[in-house]
Amino acid sequence: MQSKKYTTEIGGRTLTAEFTDLAHQANGSCLVTYGETVVLATAVQSKNAREGTDFFPLTVDYEEKFYAAGMILGSRFMRREGRASDEAILVSRLIDRGIRPLFSQKTRNEVQVIILALSIDEDNDPDVFSILAASLALGTSNIPWGGPLGSVRIGKASGKFIINPTYKEREGAELEAVVCGKDGKVNMIEAGAKEVSESEMDEVLKLAVLEIDKQIDFQKKIISEIGVKKSEIKLAEAPADMRSAFSKKFSQKVAEALYIREKLNRYEALNALKREWMEICAEDFKETPKNIADSLFEDEINDIVHKDIIDPPAGKEKRPDGRKIDEIRPLFAKARILPRTHGSGVFYRGETHILSVATLGAPGDVQLIEGMEIRTKKRFMHHYNFPPFSVGEVKPMRGPVRRDIGHGALGERALLAVIPEATDFPYTIRVVSETLSSNGSSSMGSVTAASLALMDAGVPIKAPVSGAAMGLMMKDENHYKILTDIQGPEDHHGDMDFKVAGTKDGITAVQMDVKVDGIPLKIMKEAFLRAREARIQILEVITNELPAPRPELPANAPRILKMQINPEKIGTVIGPGGKMIQSIVAETGAEIDIEDDGTIFITSTNEEGMKKAEAKIKALTKELEIGAVFEGKVTRIFPFGAMVEIGPRQEGMVHVSELAPFRVEQVTDVVAPGDEVSVKIIGIDDQGRINFSIKAVKELALKSHEERRAGEAEARRQAENRARRDQERGGGRGGFGGGRGGPHRR
Repeated sequence: MQSKKYTTEIGGRTLTAEFTDLAHQANGSCLVTYGETVVLATAVQSKNAREGTDFFPLTVDYEEKFYAAGMILGSRFMRREGRASDEAILVSRLIDRGIRPLFSQKTRNEVQVIILALSIDEDNDPDVFSILAASLALGTSNIPWGGPLGSVRIGKASGKFIINPTYKEREGAELEAVVCGKDGKVNMIEAGAKEVSESEMDEVLKLAVLEIDKQIDFQKKIISEIGVKKSEIKLAEAPADMRSAFSKKFSQKVAEALYIREKLNRYEALNALKREWMEICAEDFKETPKNIADSLFEDEINDIVHKDIIDPPAGKEKRPDGRKIDEIRPLFAKARILPRTHGSGVFYRGETHILSVATLGAPGDVQLIEGMEIRTKKRFMHHYNFPPFSVGEVKPMRGPVRRDIGHGALGERALLAVIPEATDFPYTIRVVSETLSSNGSSSMGSVTAASLALMDAGVPIKAPVSGAAMGLMMKDENHYKILTDIQGPEDHHGDMDFKVAGTKDGITAVQMDVKVDGIPLKIMKEAFLRAREARIQILEVITNELPAPRPELPANAPRILKMQINPEKIGTVIGPGGKMIQSIVAETGAEIDIEDDGTIFITSTNEEGMKKAEAKIKALTKELEIGAVFEGKVTRIFPFGAMVEIGPRQEGMVHVSELAPFRVEQVTDVVAPGDEVSVKIIGIDDQGRINFSIKAVKELALKSHEERRAGEAEARRQAENRARRDQERGGGRGGFGGGRGGPHRR
């Protein structure tokens, strides 16, 4: 096997990039090792352009291999990798968003980047190193690409920044961000935080850029040594006569249609113009591929939106819907619009309309995640849906696609910082955001609507969360305009989609994608401040509708009763093969969840069933000790005594001599099966067998009765003595009995 290795240091640990002939037939490949985490990235480009395609056909697949974790995972009936997990899809998107802007978007040759996670240790997440491996595979290949690209994870814990923190260091971190970029610029951000400031995010980006610059130097050295010459792909250009025809007949019409404010009318006008243009091209420019004509039309829109925002007359920036560059679309918020759900909220931002619904479940409703690198229980979930009718289209409904999963995860990350701890609010919480109408920034709309739904459900979140998508039109780093709350053409033809979510006190999530090589840090700093202004404005609308979480849970939400038992009694509650707990659930209708420390959660919408389940568990877990008194039922009769049951699978013997405080000839003279009796534990032998006494309880009751009568007699005696003393004092000293000063004196 041929092999050439290069090493560098990242975050105080060694990273090795190895180039072998393992994937000999790929255009480029690289094996990256960090600790004991190993990923193989491959890059392949088709030799011919894909016909009829009007976009750059890039596919990125991050493949989890269960053997990498040294485990046999999957379901009991399917012991091999199947559909990509949500985690794998999110990593695929992470890599895609970093490398895509560095390709020429006019390329029509298919490119596929596949990353195989071959080995996973317990410290190092493969996602960041997968981006680095993909960059090296592309950089050393003959595929035209504008890299290399650097990537780093920055964590902040206990007030300190950590480069590429381990899984353990990431637990409870105040901030975690994955940043990609090159040449001192940033082109991708994915971050979650616990209400950090804009200045802290600025520090993160500065630190990330320093680390990325080191990686770029490392990669450039490798590419200069082993990289091959890039292939020449002829990018088709529109002929001069086609450009001239378009400019004369369509440029002005496109400009007019682009500034129709209502989205559907605008798109209808633009689509009609495009159809007319394509028909002309099919007749007059038969030799030119259709995608060239399509690209010419889209390029015109791109040029118009940039020029009218970056280079208008002073103060005359022109946006498609007529807003100022820092103006948010009209806002509307409404809570509790559905009668049977636990919590619901609707949020409008212009033509983007989101409905979010919150559902509260038992602790046992958590999602079990058993992936290659993540094995945990998830008690808060946010799911995002984007049905085709939200953009006026007809498409098959085939479940969530990568975009839906990505937007759902972004919203979940944004909200996670304000979700109460399980110790304070033990419910499992699921929020579903339905995009009912979309015209840009539906992911941030889902965060806002979800906050309303959570508060409507009575979830005691720390504070409501909202967010806005910021855009950018840039000629160069000195000529640019930042746009607040982007929509439609500004999103599709703009240079940046920068989403920032948070509370009034700080940022909780960031996601940024670009269509240029990268964004300078000074622009990022300004964009963060503009995003805060927008977020505060939106939060005012939310709190005007619902200032805080409702003080009570909705009537139809389940209630949770928490109780604690001796952990040694857990087996008693569960029973052989789970029979005991299953019988309690079947009889009471309650859900029962047991933690390893003996904490039990009883969940039910029926208070009677909940209390019944609690009573049964208490009966099962009673601490049996000599002298304790219980209520029980006689179950069996023997010549020498009676068996009494004080709880499920808990019974003991009352010997005939302990039945009554007198001699008993026959057991049936005193008790019969089914009798309810009070018993006292008088003995527990080495095998756990219990001896009860009924006589001791009666004697105790008798003794208590006698003591009470004696106490009452003593109280009467003391009262009589006091009365006698008072009478004697009154007779000689003018008391109520007469004498000087008394009522009978004349």
